[in-house]
Amino acid sequence: MSSQESPWVGERPKLNSTVTLADYDPEWPKLFEREAGRIRDVLGERVLVLEHVGSTSVPGLCAKPIVDILLEVPDSDDEDAYVPPLEAAGYRLVIRERDWEKHRCFKGPDTNINLHVYSPGNGQTPRYRLFRDRLRSHPAELALYAAKKRELAAKTWEYIQGYADAKTEVVEEILTRARAAQYDAFSEEYASHAEKSVTNALYDRPAILDLAGDVSGKRVLDVGCAAGHLSALLAERGADVLGVDASEGMVSVARRRFGEVARFEVADVSRPLELPDASVDVITASLVLHYLKDWGPTLAEFRRVLVPGGVLAFSVHHPGEDWRWFSRENYFELELLEDEFPPGNQVRFYRRPLSWTFTAVREAGFEVDRLVEPMPLPETADVDPKWTENLRTKPRFLYFRVVSPSV
Repeated sequence: MSSQESPWVGERPKLNSTVTLADYDPEWPKLFEREAGRIRDVLGERVLVLEHVGSTSVPGLCAKPIVDILLEVPDSDDEDAYVPPLEAAGYRLVIRERDWEKHRCFKGPDTNINLHVYSPGNGQTPRYRLFRDRLRSHPAELALYAAKKRELAAKTWEYIQGYADAKTEVVEEILTRARAAQYDAFSEEYASHAEKSVTNALYDRPAILDLAGDVSGKRVLDVGCAAGHLSALLAERGADVLGVDASEGMVSVARRRFGEVARFEVADVSRPLELPDASVDVITASLVLHYLKDWGPTLAEFRRVLVPGGVLAFSVHHPGEDWRWFSRENYFELELLEDEFPPGNQVRFYRRPLSWTFTAVREAGFEVDRLVEPMPLPETADVDPKWTENLRTKPRFLYFRVVSPSV
């Protein structure tokens, strides 16, 4: 879609008013069920996913009295397969966004709904689910979101999209905590996996340690410390280590396993750190930054707490691998993805092009010292020949050593 092309099918409706929010209505789930039944009758096996999402799906949350419905069909670009039968049933196509998740949106025949249509593997389905489930299970998050909605709803908006965009900051804040907490339910399982996993023990951690360099006598902040394995190795090399993770479950495991050699605290690195300026010599961030949508505030905090000349060594999913593995169409998009890790446990993270990563690092004021695509340790071949071959021949993770310039 070009910058001149409107996604609206027809004229874009103007609001020029405040936003009307209604208290939660227990009829909303019933309206969803009625619509869901009608959509299934119309589309049959073409319905792959059909869920109630948005504010009306969260008990106790105020909302615009519009029921949001998420529908996945085999290919949302193939409009001939589903648009005519929906239109015959009274649904009206109002938005077509070919270049953004192949998204379509319909209004209902007799109920105020937004029917959002996507293809399988889109980045919005896991985002909708994560946000909805976080609000359903965390009253404090629900209260925070409701307060922001009421504050913004009292303002006058030319278009309703302006109101939606203004909520982005609080939505991302809640999603960041939700992604961190996703590990709480299987912290012990993850700790056992990370301890022996070839990719963690014989590939990722050695590469991070190499980039961190000589840490003897240095103050090291291990961001996204998880179960503490990397923190313990840094401490073994003589570092004074503080490990931080947004998951309380992970921090609890780390303290129990490695609390005698390193300190561990719960901290959300998308928010300001409770550390003095220039108080850290080295920051390590092993496979954590891809959980954040916006790196800007986090990298700015890293710059603040690092001494001049301090080092940030971090790893992320390789952008080429995520693009290939998840069969994404547009490599240059920033997308939220869903995967199983360890197997059987759903986790969500962002993928982004390599140029985006470089830009974020440079805009934060760091100088890139090294960019590494490492090989696994030699002993990996004896432990797991199959994974050794994968790691030696295919992109997996990407490693950066960046430096905070001396004043």
